[in-house]
Amino acid sequence: MPIKNRDVNGQRVRVVFYPLPESTGTTRLYNSFTRGCIPRFLNLRWKMGCIQGKCCRKYAPSSDGDNKEEMGVFPGQNTHVIANSFLDVVDVPSHNLKLSYSVISQRGYYPETPDKENQDSFCVRTNIQGNPNVHFFGVFDGHGLCGTQCSTFVKDRLVEILSNDAALLDDPVRAYSNAFLATNEELHNSEIDDSMSGTTAITALVIGDKLYVANVGDSRAVLAVKEADQVVAQDLSYDQTPFRKDECERVKLCGARVLSVDQVEGLKDPRIQSWGDEETDGSDPPRLWVQNGMYPGTAFTRSVGDNMAEKIGVVADPEVSTVELTSTHPFFVVASDGVFEFLSSQTVVDMVNKYADPRDACSAIAGESYKLWLEHESRTDDITMIIVHIKDSNTV
Repeated sequence: MPIKNRDVNGQRVRVVFYPLPESTGTTRLYNSFTRGCIPRFLNLRWKMGCIQGKCCRKYAPSSDGDNKEEMGVFPGQNTHVIANSFLDVVDVPSHNLKLSYSVISQRGYYPETPDKENQDSFCVRTNIQGNPNVHFFGVFDGHGLCGTQCSTFVKDRLVEILSNDAALLDDPVRAYSNAFLATNEELHNSEIDDSMSGTTAITALVIGDKLYVANVGDSRAVLAVKEADQVVAQDLSYDQTPFRKDECERVKLCGARVLSVDQVEGLKDPRIQSWGDEETDGSDPPRLWVQNGMYPGTAFTRSVGDNMAEKIGVVADPEVSTVELTSTHPFFVVASDGVFEFLSSQTVVDMVNKYADPRDACSAIAGESYKLWLEHESRTDDITMIIVHIKDSNTV
């Protein structure tokens, strides 16, 4: 997995080359911020409608910062996909903290549709409301035909609405919830067709020594905690899927049928409402369906967008957790499910802990995730991750 440094728009970035199967027969060099996806369950009959896997059409590429451009597409013999990571630092002067962060966004590999776009978006916004102690980090995993547009819209509007809330510092949890719901309403009222498209949103807001994490969907935030001679993973979000009993019961009360694809296709008994564990039994997960139709088929119970699924309980109301940052917290990670599909939270924390530079950790985790995807499936998901190291300014 060769790593090279390149200048992109005046910014020095690390470029990671991931080898793809030799049978692909073409070579394309992709920027990590172009958009790509493919239906996750190709065996699902089209008469069932568009289930919310990874499917889309092309839209103009975008990313946070508005300065990442496509690096080019080149013909050749082997296919490689590149991922960019960069390093930046921001202070939290009220508590003498220094946040050193890196971001990577790896376009997925889809052999049947090699030009599909990366539907993941990310956002890093520092000095919220002009306050040097308030910083925002978010990852958004789009899905559906308009998934790229949805994730881009949400990564732009959510932080704006949050920033413009005068009560943000007085009641961050309430401001967070209001921002998610307002963004969802704006998306519904926009020109984007979010009837069967939307995005997850995993976001982290640093206010002084407090870390607020707000989540809808199945992306994830993880905090590293020092315990004696170990660094332990502490989940700051919990995947909102029908595997969770509380979420499953909630959407059923809203009128959803909860069935796996095999159950919908008649291959398994639909009366059996037990799907095992998400970590070990996620190949055919339980999905949400309307009572008398074969849609929308979402494998998550909360998201932004997904107007049609909202009628059966898929809501944009986030779950918010709060942690006080101390010297026992060396870093946190915010990432899409492309990272956590085959890597546990603890494995990710262990890998980050091996590297002093978060760029190296980003490259290693993206590479390992990519490799595991191809070992288990014929494609990879889009992979996006933000790693934030937390240090004492006085010791740096």
